[in-house]
Amino acid sequence: MSRLEIGAKAPAFTLTNQNGKKVSSKALLGKRYVLYFYPQDDTPGCTREACQFNDELSGFKKIKVTVLGVSPDDAASHVAFRKKYGLSFDLLSDPDKKVMEKFGAYGEKMMYGKKTIGIIRSTFVIGPTGTVEQALYGVKTEGHASRVLGSLAN
Repeated sequence: MSRLEIGAKAPAFTLTNQNGKKVSSKALLGKRYVLYFYPQDDTPGCTREACQFNDELSGFKKIKVTVLGVSPDDAASHVAFRKKYGLSFDLLSDPDKKVMEKFGAYGEKMMYGKKTIGIIRSTFVIGPTGTVEQALYGVKTEGHASRVLGSLAN
């Protein structure tokens, strides 16, 4: 698994959101956006992370940064997750984990002291030209969204 470096061209992607609408890196060109990868809807850590991004959403919108969450879950799961927690940003489905692999967000990781293969909680800030401005791997959820926002607001 290779990790993305700052300044690298972000991998191209097209994924569907909770409403079945296609969201692509090509359509996002010209905008700055946060793309964060998480293991599963409605699990404790993922819920905390999503709710924190949602809590900070007005700050991201103020600086014109789009927030997108990506997991292997399907649209129905995303719809239920968004509704349950009042999330107002798009959640994208990557069921075969191909986009996660391209971003280095799927592969070997340590879990409870054992090597395992899975989703590596990761966040990327992609700039208007499609280059990686931040690449954060092995993210700890607590306070993460506000740290990302703080780094962009400077």
